[in-house]
Amino acid sequence: MSALLDKKEGAEHLLMGNEAIARGALEAGVKVAAGYPGTPSSEIIESLAGVAKDANIYVEWSVNEKLAMEVAAAASFAELRSLCVMKQNGVNVASDFLLHLAGSGTRGGMVLVPCDDPGALSSINEGESRFFARTVEIPLLEPGDFQEAKDMTKWAFELSEELKQLIMLRSVTRLSHASGNVRFGTLPTGEAKARFRCDGFILDPDEGIVISAPVDYKHGQQHEKLKRAKEIFEDSPFNTYEGPEKPELLIITSSACTLYSREAISILGLKERVGLLKLGTTWPLPPKLLTRYLSLAEKILIVEEVLPFLEENVKVIAAETASEIGIKKFYGKNDGTIPMVGELNPDYVINAITKILEIEYLPRPEEYAAKTQGLAFFGAPQRELIFCPGCPHRASFWSIHNALELDGRKGFVCGDIGCYTMALLPTGFTTLKTVHAMGSGSGLASGFGKLGQFGLDQPVLAVCGDSTFFHTAIPALINARHHKSDFTLVVLDNSGTAMTGFQPHPGLEVNAMGDNVPDLDIAEICRSMGARVEIRDPFELEETRATLNNLMEDNEGLKVLILRQICGLSPEKKAGKKYEMAINEEICLGENCGCNRVCTRIFRCPGLVWDKEKQVTRLDEVICTGCGVCADICPAGAITRKEAV
Repeated sequence: MSALLDKKEGAEHLLMGNEAIARGALEAGVKVAAGYPGTPSSEIIESLAGVAKDANIYVEWSVNEKLAMEVAAAASFAELRSLCVMKQNGVNVASDFLLHLAGSGTRGGMVLVPCDDPGALSSINEGESRFFARTVEIPLLEPGDFQEAKDMTKWAFELSEELKQLIMLRSVTRLSHASGNVRFGTLPTGEAKARFRCDGFILDPDEGIVISAPVDYKHGQQHEKLKRAKEIFEDSPFNTYEGPEKPELLIITSSACTLYSREAISILGLKERVGLLKLGTTWPLPPKLLTRYLSLAEKILIVEEVLPFLEENVKVIAAETASEIGIKKFYGKNDGTIPMVGELNPDYVINAITKILEIEYLPRPEEYAAKTQGLAFFGAPQRELIFCPGCPHRASFWSIHNALELDGRKGFVCGDIGCYTMALLPTGFTTLKTVHAMGSGSGLASGFGKLGQFGLDQPVLAVCGDSTFFHTAIPALINARHHKSDFTLVVLDNSGTAMTGFQPHPGLEVNAMGDNVPDLDIAEICRSMGARVEIRDPFELEETRATLNNLMEDNEGLKVLILRQICGLSPEKKAGKKYEMAINEEICLGENCGCNRVCTRIFRCPGLVWDKEKQVTRLDEVICTGCGVCADICPAGAITRKEAV
């Protein structure tokens, strides 16, 4: 049985931050959890899905983040505790319902967990979720370590029920994906029963209808809830101070930056000079607590990721209490002491402290720094972002690129978020020309496809993955079909949400908990709209290319090409190879061939390696998946394939 269901109070386990959040939800008695996969948040739902049957909870990967929040809210309205999980981009998707939910309030405890990605380590942006908490006026919590991730999650449900309000608990990559020891509390034993009471007086929060109107009353209630949250936060055990009674410098921080700040102070040996105020309740800030600690020091450094959210809110309190605490000198992002963009680390905090306190610190000898810098540039092999061996996306974009070149009208492709985003780069033959949000490729193509009356005569294509198709591409297709927009959508159907770990979506026959469920056919959905639909295997290069050229010549509106081939890294495909590949070194002339090494210079599958000594291409049999595509792109016929036994 999973360690997450360990019933022994006080048991200690090594958990990833996301697992700690999942355990906290279990200790709180969560009954419904919904989310949409997105790094760095995915493991929370995956962890809960893995124990759903044993814990008697319901877990789902929803079609998108807005739906996930609505599913979780329904459970809350029925007096069950619920959890909603997403990455930072997902809060934008869910924000329409989020604004209404903040106004209507909740019943059973409900916690929203957005996991932000400072530095955009696995994202196309490092968007902030904290500002949504302030915008829609709901409390915001931020755990500072792995134990707090578990404990604070449990408390968030209790706080939600006390305030009858949604609570946002924000994590970041270094907390979600790092690991630490976590002491367990108890798991609840009672069973909750769902019941939606909606026949009472309209303004009754427990038995009336659930709605954010009337605004004058409900908005006032939100402010009362925030006022009560401030009072609770004043005595929260998740706000802690460590350091001298009168520090020369006070650091105010939260989340993973707590760990960076604590390490910086320790490395510099400044525990007797620098105070550290760690805040776990970051919106609304507890004014009395802040006033007490702001009065201790003249210099204040605020360390946070990514934007100066905490800094700005602390300064408001400092301005309002200036007559009491005096004038302070603030350091942080606004003055450039801390970088305004990107992920932080202890070095950034060390640099800030030494600058403010005017002390010298040499982290490493200059000769060592020079040597390591030289090795970084000249000693380490360069590695670019590329599609995996056997990735169907490489074959798809090979055909798309060649079809556009053959067409000759300077057609272009609109893309969005997924593994295929890398088609901006040489690994996808620089095919994508726009990349924004999930589904935006189809939406932009719908717009481009109506510009013929203004002289646009370039073929318009869009690409999206199968999970993205269900997430946000369907409305764009409906819009395009209704307005007779002329473009071709290429659905890269690799049978799962591959970028985040092969989570299921509505096109598959299995759900998050492993149950058999009805699958929705992408082709039939598109045909039901009246679109022309073709289905091809992207590994069949010539057939795919010819189909694309035929579709681009058809200017009668919406066309959809589904390129269906399972991901080369999926659990189903790892077991074996379709083809045994071989390279005839006598035929391969390398740079002396008329192709000028098209296999390793242009196609660049990692399974093909250029042997500089022999001046031939060789096969890396360890990583080759046996897809067979490279045999079709070799003009000399040096690469061969045969059916695997």
